[in-house]
Formats: sequence, C-alpha cells, structure tokens
Amino acid sequence: MNDSFIFKMRFLLRSRSVPVTFLRRFSYKDIKHATDGFSRVIGTSSHGASYKAREVQLLGRLHHRHIVALDGFSVGRKRFLVFENVENGSLKEHLNDPLKTPLDWRIRLKIVVGVAAALEYLHFFCDPPVYHVSISSSTIMLDENYNAKLSDVGLLGSGSSDHVMARRTSNCNAQVYGNIMYELGLLILELITGQSSDKTGTDLSQWIEESCFPTSIYNMIDPDLGNNYDSRELKGLLAVARFCIKSADEPNSFTPQIYRYLQKKVSIHMT
Repeated sequence: MNDSFIFKMRFLLRSRSVPVTFLRRFSYKDIKHATDGFSRVIGTSSHGASYKAREVQLLGRLHHRHIVALDGFSVGRKRFLVFENVENGSLKEHLNDPLKTPLDWRIRLKIVVGVAAALEYLHFFCDPPVYHVSISSSTIMLDENYNAKLSDVGLLGSGSSDHVMARRTSNCNAQVYGNIMYELGLLILELITGQSSDKTGTDLSQWIEESCFPTSIYNMIDPDLGNNYDSRELKGLLAVARFCIKSADEPNSFTPQIYRYLQKKVSIHMT
C-alpha cells in the first residue's frame, strides 16, 4: 500500500442510498498497517467526526491545488477518510518550531494568496458552494514547494446532522462569511508577526483595529523575517487583514475581491 497519504480520524457513516464509487477503498487492516498501528495519524477534524456517504462524494469532487485531496476511505469495522500526504506538514509547525527553517517573506505571501484562491474556488466555483472551512496555521498544510493547502473543509459544527454544504443565501451564510473573514485576517497577522493566533488572536485583532496601529507595525513583525520583506507588500497585507477583521460582523465583500486585491497589492500571480 502506498504510504503517501494523510490518515485522519474522521469516521464515515454508512449510507445505503448513495454509494461512494469513485474513491479508492482501503481495508481497516491496510489503514492500520500503513500508519504503524495508527501511530502516524496526524489529527482529527475540528468540525466533528461523522461523514455520510453523500458528503464524502462531495468532498471527493473538490479538486484544487490549494486544497488537500481526499484519496479514499476505509471499509469494514471502523471507517476513516484518507487524504493525500503533504510533505512539509502544517504551517503552524513552521511558525512555532525553532528547529524548522523560518519561512521567508515570499513564501508567506504565497501562502496568503493560495488560501484566498482556495476560498474563492470553494465559495464560487463549487456546486453546491462549500462554506464550512477552518482557516488557521494548524489546518493549512504545506507541500514540497510550500504551496498552502486547506485541510479542514466541508463540515458543519461538531455533532450537527445537517447537510455539509450550504446554498449561497444571505440568511444562513452571513455568520459563516464573518467567521471566515475573521480567520483569514488572523492568519495574515500570524504570518506577519509570527505570533500564534491560538494564544494571541484577540490581541492581534485588537491591535489591527487600533487607530494608532501603523506606528507599531515594525515592532510587531516576526523577528525571523529580519528586514527581508517589502514594505509596500507588508502594508498591502495589513490592509487586507484589517479589512477582514473589521468586516467580520458585516461581511459585505468576500474572497473574489480579496483574492484580486492580494494579487495586485503583493504582485503575486498564481498559475
């Protein structure tokens, strides 16, 4: 069995009505062997542990360079989802582990644009649209070229039995929009400052909303960056972060505009 997979403890519920026919099936024995008795399972979904077969089909149809691909699922006594392997682990590891080589400025810019591109795809190019995604340094994986990949996509809150996908309506998605905007803003601030949003998220969001925050920008930059960054690009990223944080309660603009703005302001064009 090929070991190039991520194994996550996401249980698959049985469904007689909608068979999952286009994804690779693994036996429980295969999963256990490939993960050395589950010693190499990297985590669980923050949204919950249950998937129905239709939901797995929808997740399996997501194909984007900045989203971790679902490769298959296990069958038998216990069921799991099997995702592609992403060589460089999570963004959080690279920001917090002193033994990791610090990410340079260009890679950090590329990560932000990649995440925005993935959100644009999920919200405006998927049918049905996918709004339930967790954005944080721990759910963003980095491939061998340090391209960002979202790894936690598609579920509602823990324990929910509702559909995993939501239609694009203002009533049901306003809060979801706001949460994603806020998370994207925090991610940008984490990349700029090197501070974990898990511990200082509120402080970072308060800082970016202060009227005097421009005077303290250079004191907040991640020391690992030194002076190796472009001031114009830094200000562009901060403008996006500030917009995301301030728009969280009343999201009136979303990822297409943010994605285009990022491309323009930081001079990165994804191909």
